[in-house]
Amino acid sequence: MKRILIVEDERNFARFIELELIHQGYAVTVVGTGQEGLETATRDAWDAILLDAMLPGLHGFEVCRRIRQAGFATPVIILTARDSVTDRVLGLDSGADDYLPKPFVIEELLARIRAVMRRSKRGAAEPQEAVTYRDLRIDPMTRTVSKAGALLDLTKREYELLLVLMNHKDRVLSRDMLLDLVWGYDCEVETNVVDVYVRYLRNKIDDPAQQRSYIQTVRGIGYVIRS
Repeated sequence: MKRILIVEDERNFARFIELELIHQGYAVTVVGTGQEGLETATRDAWDAILLDAMLPGLHGFEVCRRIRQAGFATPVIILTARDSVTDRVLGLDSGADDYLPKPFVIEELLARIRAVMRRSKRGAAEPQEAVTYRDLRIDPMTRTVSKAGALLDLTKREYELLLVLMNHKDRVLSRDMLLDLVWGYDCEVETNVVDVYVRYLRNKIDDPAQQRSYIQTVRGIGYVIRS
């Protein structure tokens, strides 16, 4: 039986989701604060975590960031009434796998839970060989990225985006393709989120002394790493 943790301080809303998930055959645990969510998420094994952004004490974005910092790759879906691009980027940048604005229909939430679980299972089965390009090296076994031997501090999403681009060297990937491969085809984020994360990556991996970026822009289409 799949286990889902709900971290939500609105009791009626949490109870509604809990009953729907139990009806679908999931085992569900509900906690109401960010600190409880962090402790529970890192104490037990979960197949997915539903995390409210606006929690008392420790907000959801920080809870997610600390879960990732502790080394847990459990799929996380952030639920929130805040729906600006900035908030979506903040949520995804904290390490969340998906971001679902309230209000939503339960069928959409169920579909997204299934999707993040599929992606998590698919990721666990991917090859673990290191990938290199110029002086960059990605080690999927340790989920680390180094440049000329020095470790880079990348977020979960930055890491996944760079890995996809390096695994598809010389192939131009459109923004829609990158959304599919990195965020998942049913994750509703705007394509300009890809541009934001490419900019984040360039700031961390490019050498200011060199004019040629590791990640090249193909106008009107998307991005590519060329060998």
